[in-house]
Amino acid sequence: MFFAQYMAPAKVRVNAVAPGFMVNERSRAYLMTPDGGLSARGEQVMSHTPMGRFGEAEDLLGCVNWLLDDSQSSFVTGITVPVDGGFLSSAGV
Repeated sequence: MFFAQYMAPAKVRVNAVAPGFMVNERSRAYLMTPDGGLSARGEQVMSHTPMGRFGEAEDLLGCVNWLLDDSQSSFVTGITVPVDGGFLSSAGV
């Protein structure tokens, strides 16, 4: 990340959080059936998600809080943290 290198002398850390498949009003339509089961796409995603569930917004909080806390991550810059239940560690969809 060039921007992290550029901002480092100013003591500004630049990081990103990459959420995986999160269930919300928008994604529910293609990940789930009207009765709450998995759609074909939802089943495909689950087959590549080792943790066996979709994420929720709250799942991002631990990562974001860690990145915001200088006492825990002051030497962390230039990274993207996947919060995806292991999806990226599996073969793609």
